[in-house]
Amino acid sequence: MLARGRFLTKAGYSVLLIDLPAHGESSGARITFGVHEAEGVKAALEYLRGELPSERIGVIAVSLGAASLVLSKAAPATRAVVLESMYPTITEAVQDRLTIRLGPLGRYLAPLLVWQLPLRLHVSPDQLRPIVEVSTLGAPVLIVSGTSDRHTTWAETERIFQAAQEPKELWPVEGAMHVDLYAYNPEAYQLKILTFLRKYLRDG
Repeated sequence: MLARGRFLTKAGYSVLLIDLPAHGESSGARITFGVHEAEGVKAALEYLRGELPSERIGVIAVSLGAASLVLSKAAPATRAVVLESMYPTITEAVQDRLTIRLGPLGRYLAPLLVWQLPLRLHVSPDQLRPIVEVSTLGAPVLIVSGTSDRHTTWAETERIFQAAQEPKELWPVEGAMHVDLYAYNPEAYQLKILTFLRKYLRDG
């Protein structure tokens, strides 16, 4: 996220970058695909509101980070949200990844892994359904994904977009897979993101 932080700072925004629980320098034994990570999101937003109470807050969240933001049900809502490459449900996320590795057979093996979530991580598959919670964001949302992403397919992204509430925008990054979408096309990314943030953090 450092490259995003740099261009946002250059554009005049203050930026807070965080390590979610069990990531980077943060404590935590296991990644929980967004459930416990959501607590890190809420803590970061509470910190920002305490430090900058009069400022409008926007969030750019990528992949697991996007799921963590949606699952956090943070209140009050932020003023703008960018969700990149977010999975719709943990079941589909596992199916997609196993299919990449094993072919069509992978879809049939996915239930065996999903079944282990309560035993290994003490989380339920029902807790890992960002597509269900995305409608509760309470903020304008820009949903972004690569059209060639196999980890979160474009059809899945379109379903997430349909589930989101207005105002909302959808940006298909043509040809991109599950990659850093800023690095994939920096010029297009900066234009799209800065236009969206300006609309809701400065002009709105």
